[in-house]
Amino acid sequence: MNELLNTRPHRRYNPLRKSWLLVSPQRTARPWQGETDKSKAGPGVAHDPNCYLCTGNTRTSGVVNPDYKNVYSFTNDFPALNMDPAPAGLNGGMSSGLMRSEPELGTAKVLCFHPNHSLALSKMRVDDLTLVVDAWAEETVQLAAMPGIGYVQIFENRGAMMGSSIPHPHCQIWATEHVPDEPKVEGEAQLEYLEEHKSCMLCDYLAEELKLDERVVLQNDSFAAVVPFWAVWPFETLVLSKTHMAAMPELSAKQRRDLADLLIRLTTRYDNLFQTSFPYTMGFHQSPTDGEMHPEWHFHAHFYPPLLRSAEIKKFMVGFELLGMPQRDITPESAAQRLKALSEVHY
Repeated sequence: MNELLNTRPHRRYNPLRKSWLLVSPQRTARPWQGETDKSKAGPGVAHDPNCYLCTGNTRTSGVVNPDYKNVYSFTNDFPALNMDPAPAGLNGGMSSGLMRSEPELGTAKVLCFHPNHSLALSKMRVDDLTLVVDAWAEETVQLAAMPGIGYVQIFENRGAMMGSSIPHPHCQIWATEHVPDEPKVEGEAQLEYLEEHKSCMLCDYLAEELKLDERVVLQNDSFAAVVPFWAVWPFETLVLSKTHMAAMPELSAKQRRDLADLLIRLTTRYDNLFQTSFPYTMGFHQSPTDGEMHPEWHFHAHFYPPLLRSAEIKKFMVGFELLGMPQRDITPESAAQRLKALSEVHY
């Protein structure tokens, strides 16, 4: 890599979002200065009588959770969306069009990964997490079949720092009428690239990353995890399928197991970085569920962890980043090498 990228301020282009990122490596000649705090959690409990997601417990809706043995999904008791017909008058606004509103149909589900309250992706067995991947695929199929659903977004918020109020291992799945802004922008960028280059953007990008091997954290037969060249968050990673596919249901049995394997190994490295239960928001981006063909779409996942230098010090998106553009000091290359050097044996 050009050594100037490690020493001089510059900006990097994110082709997925068609946006720029400011990188300021000169602000921290040695990223890992001083002692890093370590927050070691105890072993935890397998069942918490006060947890709304543990087996046999009663949720606030009054529903009693079954004695599930692996994955368990249900419609969120407080969903952000519903399939109720829109009441008259919701399409309100100014005649100038500056204030616009419109109905949005959809639903929101919760999917518990495992009955063991103390687990996380990093502490699960491949067999168990493969069942979760199977459930993600099945939920995508079922939700896509609902009338009017245009997109299925699977995501996990891990840790209180990322707004997760329940530590039980689980994720959320939101199905929306319209494609949300982030995947919409990514889809448009991928389509433009396909039309111009006659090839898939993320297939080409992954080929370059594997060739350079500067930002690759880990890989297996079916997937690779890289710190993207345009990463905003300090230890952000992008998980890419090695075979071109558009959505979760297209994964073969082998690819589903490999995805489970890579997620466990990656999140274990995250936990080992600061020897803490590493917080993050993770989500899969896949093609819209509008019944159309989307050859431009390449299935992938984003990990956005906020921690910067320790278990207690996180990166804030404030000031110039809110008013100007995203900025980082630690280069993606140094972050990748840091993650790559970590053990895959959980601390």
